[in-house]
Amino acid sequence: MATTDNTRRTYRAAIRSFERWGGRLPTQPATLAAYLSDQAVALNPRTLDVYLTALGRWHQTQGLRDPARDPGVRKTLEGIRRVHGRPKRQARALRLEHIAVFLQTLQQQPDSLKKHRDWALLQVGFFGAFRRSELVTIEVEDLSWEPEGLVVTLPRSKTDPHGEGLKRALPRGNGPVCPVSALENWLKRAGIHEGPVFRAVNRWDRLQPQALSGGSVNRILKALGETCDLDFVPTLSSHSFRRGLSTAAAREKVDFAQIKRQGGWKHDGTVRGYIEEGQQFTDNAASTLLAKVASLIEGSD
Repeated sequence: MATTDNTRRTYRAAIRSFERWGGRLPTQPATLAAYLSDQAVALNPRTLDVYLTALGRWHQTQGLRDPARDPGVRKTLEGIRRVHGRPKRQARALRLEHIAVFLQTLQQQPDSLKKHRDWALLQVGFFGAFRRSELVTIEVEDLSWEPEGLVVTLPRSKTDPHGEGLKRALPRGNGPVCPVSALENWLKRAGIHEGPVFRAVNRWDRLQPQALSGGSVNRILKALGETCDLDFVPTLSSHSFRRGLSTAAAREKVDFAQIKRQGGWKHDGTVRGYIEEGQQFTDNAASTLLAKVASLIEGSD
């Protein structure tokens, strides 16, 4: 009986995980493969295998074709086993106070092209919730300047494999923190009028024609973290921008649809996960109980 109960709990957990991600039952092999690929970052292959079995069993009990047996789905799982021997360490989400410290540190550095590039890269990356693959492929021709801000049109993105184009809007800030003016300043100082926006700068502070690589974005962020004496530098990466924007917005009670749109997320489940992370302390059942117990102690004095 215990084994049966454990199995049922595991199967329920699998269905909850799939639905939080944005999946719906019954489902198709392509959706199941996409779910596995997305969850490979957080879950180990063994757990994914169990969840896949559970989702397949659900279809079987409904008298439906089991999508988990599809060759493409099995191939996806095998690929995950090869690449992900264990779950990856998640990138640390940048908080607003981290961004503030980064910007203050950059302000204190000697004037240079690199300083202005990093000033713009940091703000555009965070407030635009860009992936590193998106950041390094932005070109001047992708920018549309508006009175209210800037619209970046991404010719191709992870969630836009057919190259139909995704748009990301960056509003102007009322003060020193403004990704739009930061980018305007960088392009002007670097004399960039076409081609890649974020480019390499050599050790002599000379602009290079090639765009930054994805790895360079990670190195820039880690170096800045070390300069600021952050204690989580190993977990800093360009994905810290996306996780940071979403979790910070969640703490500020920003609307779900706005967060999803700014990050360009396709699946509601991904956004909900970030919101839950951002609000894990502000919307915590224990907070009310802590205050209640404290009041009881004070009342007994």
